[in-house]
Amino acid sequence: MTDDFSGLGLSTKVTDAVTAAGYTKPTEIQAQAIPHILQKKDVIGIAQTGTGKTASFVLPMLTLLENGRARARMPRTLILEPTRELAAQVSENFEKYGKNHRISMALIIGGVSFEDQNKKLDRGVDVLIATPGRLLDQFDRGKILLTGVEILVIDEADRMLDMGFIDDIEKIVSRLPPRRQTMLFSATMDSQIEKLTKKFLKDPVHVQVSRAASTADTIDQKLVKVGSKPEEKRAALRERIRAADGLTNAIIFCNRKRDVATLARSLERHGFSAGGLHGDMDQKSRTETLDAFKNNRLTLLVASDVAARGLDIPAVSHVFNFDVPVHAEDYVHRIGRTGRAGRSGVAYTLVAPADGKHLDAILKLIQKPIDYLETGSKATQAATPTEDGAERPARPARSRRGGPRTRAEAEANATAEAAAPAPRTRPAAKAAPVEAEEPAPEPAAKPERSGQRPPRSRGRQRPEAEQPDSDSGAGNSPFGNDGPIPAFLLRPTRAAS
Repeated sequence: MTDDFSGLGLSTKVTDAVTAAGYTKPTEIQAQAIPHILQKKDVIGIAQTGTGKTASFVLPMLTLLENGRARARMPRTLILEPTRELAAQVSENFEKYGKNHRISMALIIGGVSFEDQNKKLDRGVDVLIATPGRLLDQFDRGKILLTGVEILVIDEADRMLDMGFIDDIEKIVSRLPPRRQTMLFSATMDSQIEKLTKKFLKDPVHVQVSRAASTADTIDQKLVKVGSKPEEKRAALRERIRAADGLTNAIIFCNRKRDVATLARSLERHGFSAGGLHGDMDQKSRTETLDAFKNNRLTLLVASDVAARGLDIPAVSHVFNFDVPVHAEDYVHRIGRTGRAGRSGVAYTLVAPADGKHLDAILKLIQKPIDYLETGSKATQAATPTEDGAERPARPARSRRGGPRTRAEAEANATAEAAAPAPRTRPAAKAAPVEAEEPAPEPAAKPERSGQRPPRSRGRQRPEAEQPDSDSGAGNSPFGNDGPIPAFLLRPTRAAS
């Protein structure tokens, strides 16, 4: 491996820009890939994150683009990125290393108005950096012609497959000229990527500087046992942040986008400088949050996997996996945000009881044991955050019938009830005598009208003994024979004193 960039075959303009940026020695992936790219060969680059893959294709592309000129709506090179953040980061590399060149560049990503992008495309661009979805939108609008593309770069290929971009990539590649140079870069290599390389690349040169899906030795990895409830995990995370040695800033990863916003708000309520970053945010908010973290205005960045791939923030001291990643490859990319460029870093992963399957897949992938961290009692205590940010103890869990869930709780309750004094009872009060009420007389039968049928009996006829007598009070009532006399009128009256 060469000791400096001058021996790689790069142009003087590029090497001067690299020296001005403060780099003197190329990384292993750069030293192996750049000579093959300058020879216009197809390249497959596999290296762990943080090893300088972006510069390994940006630097030779700048050298190759020094000759030639772009035409309107016909970019000369195309770089596909899975996320807007990665696309913006590649554009920053072109601006940094291409300051001695007069090379035009366009960023075609979502969240930016079509009008601004169309103006750049109409003038012609040498480098087009795009996400697949927005690029196809512009192509369908007739704003881009891909027949003049000389170099194609598929960056973070494994992430492209995970995000479901394989169909879009096939559509884009089918519109490119067959005679082109194609480069594919990734941190992991699986069977799907191998199929992709056989389909899109011709006799590629394999450049693999480390075992696929390996983690850097500069990262100290630890596991932290936590409970299953979200409030328990948040309490354990806060304790680990406070106890972390040398923490200057940290990225906290969640599996779900909705958990990103919830966790960021919880950390802010507890006095931490935190912000959220996920795919549902608009481009302006994402850019502002990321800039605040890069410029140390935010200490903690809570993010989904949209920020796990390729974000080049060299000085991240810690990474926290609030959730164990579902895909084992994502673990490599997440913890690769720390320990970059030879620096040391620390990665903590919170492991709940249900995460055993995903943890086993990670250990199998990286082929390296990870020790559990000894934690205090605070991390295992269940606590529920209140609105003002204070903690209150969680209520004991009850069964559906209102009783204790475990036998130990039932025995403890029984012991407490036996030790407690018996409650004092009052003697029962004497019942007041109740006067017997006279039964209400049966209603008198209504006399039949002439010329009318006798009503049919719908039920069983009462026996004659139950029929009211003609001499009863009901028959000779002073109120007529329309009904019985009310019971209160039949009670004896008191004589006037």
